[in-house]
Amino acid sequence: MITPNLHYGDLKDSYLFYHISQKVQAYLEAHPEAVLYRMGIGDVSLPLCPAVIDALHQGVADQGSKSTFHGYMPECGAPFLRQAISQHYGRRGVTISPEEVFVSSGASDELGDLLDLFDRSSSALVMEPAYPAYVDANIMAGRKIIHLAAGEENGFLPLPDEQTEGDLIYLCSPNNPTGAVFSREQLQKWVDFANSRGSIILFDAAYEAFIQDKALPHSIFELKGAENCAIEICSLSKTAGFTGTRLGYTIIPKGLTRQGMNLHEMWVRNRTTKTNGVSYIIQKGAAAVFTAEGQRQVRENIRVYQDNARMLMDAFDQLGLWYCGGKNAPYLWVKCPDGMGSWEFFDYLLEKIQVVGTPGEGFGACGEGYFRFSTFGSPQDTREAARRLVKLLGGK
Repeated sequence: MITPNLHYGDLKDSYLFYHISQKVQAYLEAHPEAVLYRMGIGDVSLPLCPAVIDALHQGVADQGSKSTFHGYMPECGAPFLRQAISQHYGRRGVTISPEEVFVSSGASDELGDLLDLFDRSSSALVMEPAYPAYVDANIMAGRKIIHLAAGEENGFLPLPDEQTEGDLIYLCSPNNPTGAVFSREQLQKWVDFANSRGSIILFDAAYEAFIQDKALPHSIFELKGAENCAIEICSLSKTAGFTGTRLGYTIIPKGLTRQGMNLHEMWVRNRTTKTNGVSYIIQKGAAAVFTAEGQRQVRENIRVYQDNARMLMDAFDQLGLWYCGGKNAPYLWVKCPDGMGSWEFFDYLLEKIQVVGTPGEGFGACGEGYFRFSTFGSPQDTREAARRLVKLLGGK
């Protein structure tokens, strides 16, 4: 008799965003005329920029001609895209070789697949509140999970101390869900900690393009010693609107080793065994993101989301609500008013003003009493949601 992976039985009953969609669907069935203002799930609302569209069209045209046709792509990424990403890091003063760049169909895929590199006996340190997939992927693998609490007292940016443990360390900066961003000094403490005990940092940099403060690091490889302890996972989903187009990339330094095993070489073997590479057409579009014109155009879109953040921050400032995020991140993490629970606040906003956000409890126990707002909606919807929030909560 075959035995299934029994660790799936340890997962929570429903994934956070599935549970939200069920609640929203039930509300719409009861109120079919309702217009919802969706400030919850982090999907983008602006289309791909013209430079990317032109490159995608060119990629399609290339596939229609024998001289430019591409079949299977290199499993680790097309050389032209790996080179473009390497040069993008170089313009920020970070030396990454093209061979250290691995192209994928998205950061979410990589965050799960990278666990193949580590034995199940390796523990995972996850800061709460956390992106739920960090926890779920390790539960599925049967790995011990260590939860590190974060809160207002440390700005939702906990640092290691003598009691901290964990073989795999998940860091996300700018953070999802809190929007908090590690300073250079704070991130250096995590790098030094990882190097002191032989841990590996899985650094989720999916939102680095939203950092406005020039003093804040965009990449963990800006920190001394990170090449000896870190893997960086990036995405074009929020940077360039690739949520439906799908492309990400992972940086694994060539010299990253543990117990005589080279993690870079291991990942090459993993990718060449388990994948057939990402579509030429998609990689062609992705390369356009890293051109001068592509960078200018994606920055224009990001500015729209940053303006949305300012609208929400202005509303929360008027209401006197505690929050973090917004300035350097596409999320705002707000303390629920009047001691309300996070799911209670979700229901309250949905019923009273048709605004949909994300209950903090869905990101772990430390998220209870907080609420995440996304800035990826349209400016019109964001402005109306902010107005409704001020009107509803200003009278409480």
